Amino acid sequence: MTEPGRTSILHMCGVSKRFGAVQALSDVDFEVYPSEVVGLVGDNGAGKSTLVKIIAGAYRPDSGQYVFEGREVSVNNPGEATALGIETVYQDLALCDNLDVVANLYLGREQVRSIVPGLLNTINQVAMEQVANRIIGELHVHLASVRAQVAMLSGGQRQSVAVSRAVMWNSKVVLLDEPTAALGVEQTLQVKDLIRRLRERGLGVVVISHNLADIFDVSDRIIVLRLGRRVATFSTHTTNPEQVVAAITGAVFGALDRMSKT
Repeated sequence: MTEPGRTSILHMCGVSKRFGAVQALSDVDFEVYPSEVVGLVGDNGAGKSTLVKIIAGAYRPDSGQYVFEGREVSVNNPGEATALGIETVYQDLALCDNLDVVANLYLGREQVRSIVPGLLNTINQVAMEQVANRIIGELHVHLASVRAQVAMLSGGQRQSVAVSRAVMWNSKVVLLDEPTAALGVEQTLQVKDLIRRLRERGLGVVVISHNLADIFDVSDRIIVLRLGRRVATFSTHTTNPEQVVAAITGAVFGALDRMSKT
């Protein structure tokens, strides 16, 4: 459901995906705009994870269009999604506990400098640390040092490091899977502040969560999936949790069906 006068960064059109006898998604549209946080909600089995994995390139849809910055693209693997500027932070964060923050931010993308031209290179630790400090500072992530081992960080700090890694490579869309799960109150506040800063930087942010309180705190729009279909879209500022829950559970549609039969 595109909005007049606005150009989406990402627009999935009529996406369907089947796994054997299970129809995971049926003709789903999904869009996110610059400087916007979209909450993607739905019960277990609604299709949220399948949609996110299609956007991230982990799955290929059976049908539908993948439109990025106004042009249709083909995304066949996570590397192609990353090349477009789409980063995904899954619930497990994919951090290496035995490495420090700098090493995790640059994992697989280390900067190198030449010692013997054409023969011998080494990792440029100084340049990497400088960029890491800049990114961490811009996002207001509170760390004692970027040389701290990830195993020693709190849950909120670990989540912040994973998000920082996602945005430091000129990303345009960031997908966050249950970013506040298992976090304490203070750590949850830190992560929600970080999400707001991503919006301020002009990114499109998608937050997948079962926690409606967190969704209402950070999102601009809420998209509801139910049984593999997009069933509702809400402006966060003009709706309430009860309406969203009704869409998630199907209660609102059952009520409409009863009204239509009277």
